[in-house]
Amino acid sequence: MTAAPDDTLPDADYVLVGSRVALGLDGGFAVAVPTRLRLLASAGAPDPLQLSVDGASPEVHAAQRQAFVDAGRLDSTGSARNLFDDIVADPSWLFAAGEPAGDAAGEPAGEAATGIEYRVVEDTAGASPIVSLPVFRDDPTWHLSDAPIIVHAPGGDRVLRGFRSLYAAWLTHLADERRAAAGDPDRVLVVIFESRQIGEAMVDWDDPRVRLVHTVHNSHLRAPYDDPDAPATGMWQRWLSTVDRYDAVLWPTAAQRDEVAARFGDPGTFHVVPNTIELGTEPPHAASRDPRQVVMLNRLAPQKRVDLAIRAWARVVAVVPDARLDVYGEGPLRDELQALIADLGLAASVTLHGATADRDAIFDRAALFVTSTAFEGQGLSIAEALARGLPVVSFDARYGPREAIGDAGVLVAPGDVDGFAGAITRLLQDDARRAELSSRARAAAAAFTPDTVRPALIAALRAAVEKPSRRTPRG
Repeated sequence: MTAAPDDTLPDADYVLVGSRVALGLDGGFAVAVPTRLRLLASAGAPDPLQLSVDGASPEVHAAQRQAFVDAGRLDSTGSARNLFDDIVADPSWLFAAGEPAGDAAGEPAGEAATGIEYRVVEDTAGASPIVSLPVFRDDPTWHLSDAPIIVHAPGGDRVLRGFRSLYAAWLTHLADERRAAAGDPDRVLVVIFESRQIGEAMVDWDDPRVRLVHTVHNSHLRAPYDDPDAPATGMWQRWLSTVDRYDAVLWPTAAQRDEVAARFGDPGTFHVVPNTIELGTEPPHAASRDPRQVVMLNRLAPQKRVDLAIRAWARVVAVVPDARLDVYGEGPLRDELQALIADLGLAASVTLHGATADRDAIFDRAALFVTSTAFEGQGLSIAEALARGLPVVSFDARYGPREAIGDAGVLVAPGDVDGFAGAITRLLQDDARRAELSSRARAAAAAFTPDTVRPALIAALRAAVEKPSRRTPRG
């Protein structure tokens, strides 16, 4: 491996892997992942890839890739690839994977043969089966199963043991393409897991040419999300029990890193690497904004507790009757929230606008940004609002708001609807205080720019690449 300057990533190949990465479907996650890909490229990664393993059609994936390019999130559709698109386009690499099916060779892969329900992926003409995949219904641990995946190779069926083997075969194929091009069979592949299901499935991959890095996107705490000493449950419990197997773990906040380290121990691989934003042009002065417009931008999902903001708003407009709350975002709770607005008689002052492509223009008109989230990983929209000079009122939820807002907003005890309403009301009534907070917002947002975060990312990945894999047996 060729040495690289300290301000550049080590010479290796880098891929980000998510279960599904789709704008409009996956909230801030679908923004954070391609943004990290661009950060990798700016740090010297040669043609990094954004990978997904969801089973949608090639047409759907093509549209998703184009949406990333159209939104300026990816430079090229070639920067994103999908496992099943690659299988259908050229399955030759898959035909070489796995083990001969033995006595089952030539038998149909299906319920009659194995007692497991299967779905079949066919070639582009729909004429020949390529691979048969086990189907798991209501099983949260499906990704850990060794249920056989049947590869219908021309020379006879072959077997892969579980999805972890399928993922490893694909990633090895991608790495071998790069190794052949570089003329280096030992070239390192750095796999950055963006989804815990995939990371958990592959945490024991012991190829010495591979480094496994895991990112964190959300709080590991169980409801009510405010006790760092509470036992971890479910997937988080399993993931935390194997966290020392990764060559690096990238935490979005120091608070979460520190609390996990205190509770579970730090194996020396924990790094704080926030998701990044572009600072953009200078925002308008506070005096040019609508002094009564307050905005939210988030998914309409249980985590975001938009219902609490709406309940608080009834108290706000009792004091500031011409104030308006504009909520941008989509999600499963839209109808429920609309009904709450009607029940509280707030239809004239609270509007659910749906998704928007005009975020900065909306922020530039508003006086205040609010978020009533129950928990976060980082809270990317907070940083985006600060970059546009917006003061922020937020619940002091773990994790993210406190580190992001700094002295450019107001934190309120989680779930305190009266305190939330009071903080908003006071700022709407105090132009000078809003202007003061607005003047600090850009400095707070600067902590999340690529130039600020890039050194931390390079240091984390350099430490991972330059040491042996943590899963390779020591002689």
